[in-house]
Amino acid sequence: MSVDPEDNEPTYHWPVPPAGGWTADDLDRLPNLPPHTELIDGMLAFVSPQTMFHSRTIDFFNWHLQSLVPRGLEVIREFTIDIDRYNRPEPDVIVVDEDVIQGMEQTRFPAASVRLAIEVVSPDSVARDRTLKPAKYAGAGIPHFWRVENSDGRAVVYVYELDPSNSSYGTAGIFHGRLKVDVPFPIDLDLTEITPKHRRPE
Repeated sequence: MSVDPEDNEPTYHWPVPPAGGWTADDLDRLPNLPPHTELIDGMLAFVSPQTMFHSRTIDFFNWHLQSLVPRGLEVIREFTIDIDRYNRPEPDVIVVDEDVIQGMEQTRFPAASVRLAIEVVSPDSVARDRTLKPAKYAGAGIPHFWRVENSDGRAVVYVYELDPSNSSYGTAGIFHGRLKVDVPFPIDLDLTEITPKHRRPE
């Protein structure tokens, strides 16, 4: 950021992509990127300020999956994964193989280590979370993907499983109120806990 001496208004200079686009390594080198910047098809994707629904939903899944995850797996929130040279998205919550965690300075995991990716849809991420990112996760071989939508302040979870024969996701269920699945490990969650208490149905 620089300051124009004439009007003292801040002027922002966004990074100009090189020929061919940014690479996954560039996310660790570019200075002053906003938090949670992602790389999609060689382009930087920035996020808007979080809504309360988005924040509560990420906290909910991170907290509850931490208590349910079996040995050998770890639950991580808002952490980038390497899909290929030009794609390094940041799912809202992931379940990964614990042996890929190398140290406290680590900034990304290989997509091959991800067992489950969860995206909480925001108004500015609808197209990415419904179409673009699921296709990339499926192509990378991530076996389970959940998309969480806000339906009047209540969470609706769309659960997908990978069909390895064509590297695409099939719908395994749509859950309102309660989410109960057996894979990637037994999970039984009360989704109404995401909604603030004063808005929950009696």
